[in-house]
Amino acid sequence: MPQREVDPTSSPNAAIGVQLRRFRKARGLTQIELGRRTNYSDSLISMIENGDRPAPLNLVRRCDKELDTCEALELLYWTAKSSTLIGGFVSFIEYERKATAFKVYELNVIPGLLQTRAYASAIVSAEARRGEIPGDKVSERVNVRMARQAVLYQEPAPSIRIVMEESCLRPVGGPFVMAEQLRRLENVASLPHVMLQIAPSSLGENLPSLLPFTLLTSPSGAWMAYLETIQRGYVERENQDNIHSLARTYDWLQAQALSCADSLALIRTRLKEFHAMFPIAASRPVSWLKSSYSSGGGNCIEVAPGIPGILPVRDSKDPDGPQLAFDMDAWQSFVAGIKSGDFGGI
Repeated sequence: MPQREVDPTSSPNAAIGVQLRRFRKARGLTQIELGRRTNYSDSLISMIENGDRPAPLNLVRRCDKELDTCEALELLYWTAKSSTLIGGFVSFIEYERKATAFKVYELNVIPGLLQTRAYASAIVSAEARRGEIPGDKVSERVNVRMARQAVLYQEPAPSIRIVMEESCLRPVGGPFVMAEQLRRLENVASLPHVMLQIAPSSLGENLPSLLPFTLLTSPSGAWMAYLETIQRGYVERENQDNIHSLARTYDWLQAQALSCADSLALIRTRLKEFHAMFPIAASRPVSWLKSSYSSGGGNCIEVAPGIPGILPVRDSKDPDGPQLAFDMDAWQSFVAGIKSGDFGGI
């Protein structure tokens, strides 16, 4: 099928097709070669590139892998598919994908770039329950959020600086969801191109009463800003006074926030608090095993290994009774105490 010029703004299919063609040509592949690599026909790839056919998600994912796009096509797929994104956000996503530097300020919720799927689902599902989006669009919005996160791992990696108010660490989705989310923050904070800081609640009235905002640097070096209201999002590129004002606010926040090390320590403290809240048996199925530290006199400690970061513990004589959730450091301390006789011969 002959190639023709396609207007990427003419339809969602055309947008994906144009981007696919750009990526394919940048890798020096023909449609036939890409078809062989993805196990799809070159005629289907041609129709997709011309905007005549929607791209199947499986093909999009295979093309992302073969063309090394850092999941840019899947992000475009979910963005085009979703009808629930607020005005202005689609434009922001395109700038976000190409940005060389980020400065993010967030309050109340974990920034979308750092959310786990379970945390994002809890947030978006609540929006649906409030009637802000249709219930059948929850998965689409979550998929867009997950696809955006590829920017964290692309090469070359952008510089990412994030300041979150301490309110972002409030419980969302229950203790398991929140613990997983906090472990995610731990992991992202360890990336060399990421600086993650918490602005403590103790700043009180000194915290700016602003909406969340993001500052982006384009490949050309120009800064732009993105802000949201409940109704829509705004990409600010022209008014440099506004952008500079937000940049000054961000710099002030970064200076007042906890250091990266102290912020990570606070996240880990909160993580231990959520571990202690786990209602283990009610939250997920676990397999209980007799601990090697149980005595032979009828005192049996059972453990449930397999949950990342924690070890649930219970008394076998009272399986429906209280359960403890140790983090691994606390468990090792408990075991050491047993060995040294600190617990009276348990």
